[in-house]
Amino acid sequence: MPRRLSALFAALLAALLLCASTAQAAPTVVLQAGLGDGQSAWRPVLPALQQHGPVFAYDRPGYGSAASVEGARDPCTIARELHALLQEQHIAPPYLLVGHSIGGLYQYVYARLYPQEVAGMVLLDPTHPEHWASMQQQVPALAAVVRSMNAISLNGATRREFRDQAVCLDQLDQRQPLGMPVRLLVSGISETGATPAFRTMLDQLRKDWLRLSGAPQLQVVAESGHYLQKDAPEVVVQAVKALRATLQP
Repeated sequence: MPRRLSALFAALLAALLLCASTAQAAPTVVLQAGLGDGQSAWRPVLPALQQHGPVFAYDRPGYGSAASVEGARDPCTIARELHALLQEQHIAPPYLLVGHSIGGLYQYVYARLYPQEVAGMVLLDPTHPEHWASMQQQVPALAAVVRSMNAISLNGATRREFRDQAVCLDQLDQRQPLGMPVRLLVSGISETGATPAFRTMLDQLRKDWLRLSGAPQLQVVAESGHYLQKDAPEVVVQAVKALRATLQP
């Protein structure tokens, strides 16, 4: 084969191999922590997750080393900020979104705003869109305690995210479940101070997550409290790993 044709063939082969490698690459796992938490909340699971593909964790504005920002801190704003950050970091979709607590709500909103970018989602004790409204209606005494505790929080970002947690949700079309694979994991150990009325409310909202997300089932992690990634890291890693495996060609 002439040298020129041989070089051209080699270049074409390299391009084909690169395309094949890119097509088969695992989606990037994007981690979103809960209220008051930065990326350090993922330390118990981060090394294991990184063994199976790319992972992105970050601090929202006002947490960790990230500077605070002015303006609204509602779920839509935070989802759009994450979208812009992923673009700035040249982290291309598809993404496997993982969210804990209110971070689960933020990831759910991201999937509603950018469904074409999301391959799947793992939600860990996610905050339901109606969580705060339901608390105020069904367990007002406990809601008053939570409101007072948040008011004296030293972290301004925490106060503002709590205040704005439901601000934009009425703008989203939530009539149909998400059109992507979703794993829904919830804690089996109740938090200290949880009353029977609160547990009843929480059970109702957890079941409604099945409707919102389209998850096939609710996986109760019996040995875990609210921080599933700390109390049962192997369960969280396995859920992400299993879902990620189904998303690869």
